[in-house]
Amino acid sequence: MNQIKKLLIIGFVWPEPNSSAAGGRMMQLISIFKQNGFEITFASPALDSDFMVDLSEFGVEKKSIELNNSSFDDFVIELNPDVVLFDRFMIEEQFGWRVAENCPKAIRLLDTEDLHCLRTARQKAFKENRTFTLNDLLSEEVAKREIASILRCDLSFIISEFEMKVLKEVFKIDSDLLYYLPFLVYEMSDLDLLKLPLFEERKNFVFIGNFLHEPNWNTVQHLKESIWPLIKKQFSEAVLEVYGAYPSQKVLQLHQPKNGFFIMGRAADANEVVKNARIVLAPIRFGAGLKGKLLEAMQCGTPSITTTIGSEAMYANLPWNGFISDDIETFAKKAVELYHDENLWKQAQKNGVAIVNECYQLSKYSTALITKINSLLNDSESHRLQNFMGSLLQHHTLKSTKYMAKWIEAKNKN
Repeated sequence: MNQIKKLLIIGFVWPEPNSSAAGGRMMQLISIFKQNGFEITFASPALDSDFMVDLSEFGVEKKSIELNNSSFDDFVIELNPDVVLFDRFMIEEQFGWRVAENCPKAIRLLDTEDLHCLRTARQKAFKENRTFTLNDLLSEEVAKREIASILRCDLSFIISEFEMKVLKEVFKIDSDLLYYLPFLVYEMSDLDLLKLPLFEERKNFVFIGNFLHEPNWNTVQHLKESIWPLIKKQFSEAVLEVYGAYPSQKVLQLHQPKNGFFIMGRAADANEVVKNARIVLAPIRFGAGLKGKLLEAMQCGTPSITTTIGSEAMYANLPWNGFISDDIETFAKKAVELYHDENLWKQAQKNGVAIVNECYQLSKYSTALITKINSLLNDSESHRLQNFMGSLLQHHTLKSTKYMAKWIEAKNKN
């Protein structure tokens, strides 16, 4: 009889699948591991939130942990997990060394969510009003921390093929340490499309995104200041509804009903909102990873207009489910055209279904993922021998985060 394998997930926050794509991604991973017989414990130093998922409903044990506290060592020794998944590199920095010391045989996985250094470098270039180049990454402070984290782990999940390329070509990371794992969803059929609201049953433009994420806030500013006036000039009755979790006062101040620009706040059901909209607008100017809002639009049969950055690595060169443009005049023109042309709209909708089925199939990736993890469990020693840079970064002389944590812990006791 096979022994049940234990997975410990250490989360940056508790999963909120209705608030962000990151929360949805985490629940996808939990589902895959659960279906493959893993016993899962989800631990996090974050405070509980009103919108966090009830992990017990998914058969997952919840555990609150503290930063810079050796109580985690006792917890992880007692749990003795076979696999540990770090949710973002900041969590690996805090807890990775403790896992390596107390459970040296445990496989250490990192879910990057997206490459933070890529997003940060693009944001910096944008704010300095210059063109981003890949060389910007080499001087990015976050990159040094993030790449070190990737090297220390046995395997890192990378959500975008573009980011896979960056890691291999710019940072020279060994392919054996990287695993391409996009968003994972179920296949769509023509029958699924028929269940969705029809063209004439839908109305308005929509944008949706968590406002704690800087690219989302910037996108809403860009919509309000540059793109929406151009759309209104061509289509005076146009209405844009902006949804998102955690809107701050600066977001709420953009609410302007007279101009058809509505800040709606958190969506009770994001799926329902997108499903009943006619077009998703996402003029994203910087960021990284894959855009959950655009995949969700495809699943809801809702065409979208986005930018090169917004669509990056999302569609395998298939026709987009709408239009891609970095020029604001073209963006606005295509938005109005797509809103009114039913035939164009229906073709865009079909394009989205084709992208979902080609690029994000759960069945295509989930079995291969578990096979890969099982192979690591069976031969971790050999795998780690090939990762000299990783073992170097585990060496005590390079563990500044470990000694900083110990110093903070001692200081807190005093």
